[in-house]
Amino acid sequence: MKKPLIVIAGATATGKSALAVNIAKIIGGEIISADSMQVYKYMDVGTAKIQEDEMEGIKHHLIDVLNPDESCDALTFQNLALKAMDEIYANGHIPIIAGGTGFYIQAVTRDIDFTSEEENNKREEITKFYEENGEDALFERLKSIDPESTLIIPKQNIKRVIRAIEFYEVHGKKISEHNKEQQAKESPYNLAYFVINRDRASLYETIDKRVDIMLENGLLDEVKNLVSRYSPSSQSGLYNAIGYKEIIDYLNGEYDFDRAVYLIKQNSRHYAKRQVTFFKREKDAIFLEKDKMTLDEMTQTILTILKEKDIYA
Repeated sequence: MKKPLIVIAGATATGKSALAVNIAKIIGGEIISADSMQVYKYMDVGTAKIQEDEMEGIKHHLIDVLNPDESCDALTFQNLALKAMDEIYANGHIPIIAGGTGFYIQAVTRDIDFTSEEENNKREEITKFYEENGEDALFERLKSIDPESTLIIPKQNIKRVIRAIEFYEVHGKKISEHNKEQQAKESPYNLAYFVINRDRASLYETIDKRVDIMLENGLLDEVKNLVSRYSPSSQSGLYNAIGYKEIIDYLNGEYDFDRAVYLIKQNSRHYAKRQVTFFKREKDAIFLEKDKMTLDEMTQTILTILKEKDIYA
């Protein structure tokens, strides 16, 4: 029999964490964070990292496991998540992957094969191109070879843009095509995949308010402190996180503070749009409309489906 696996996904600011905790309390679950930035230590305010009291006693995995100057990708996440899942199954519990980083989730649910690659100097060359020409030119380079990827990968995520270009130049194949092939694979798990959806206007309003709250809670000071302790390279989590990159560029004198705030909100909204686009392509996804359902109603809907799938009695 396939082992059970629950996913609660969705765009930023849709309430994934609260719903995941609700389900975990009822079914005996443990939560694996699939947030590409909450994996980093000390990046708390700008990632709206879940707090101890919000966890309500539920064990959470893959939060605060890497330093801000380290790099995390889908393969790293897959390895960490599989290790956590082994631990959760051994505890007699059910793993619940909760987060908004679609590629990370897909790496586990589809058991994606990250074929080992020969050492090459492509990444070094592409990184140098970015350093000499900037992110706009780098993004245009990706668009010229794989326009579909630019609908999913944010321009500001330098690490992923470089990775997509590198994949094409090493394999002679678009990473978007590779991802489609992997996505078509059947899941090795008894999978229940839920996506929280929201009205676009309401989602964007919530995102803008969340950014304001982050700033009130000390995002600027948090970034200043991190920059004083770590060197944010183009591959690091610190420089690839929305909210951090814009503040870093402000501190480096690239624009004023008001422009930085505007860009954080704009980039967060664009990222949310890309998240929605990604999850709508997931064939197993069951959508929950947050604007039409209460937390309890979403919880009951999930429990009904889990019973149908023999995940929860």
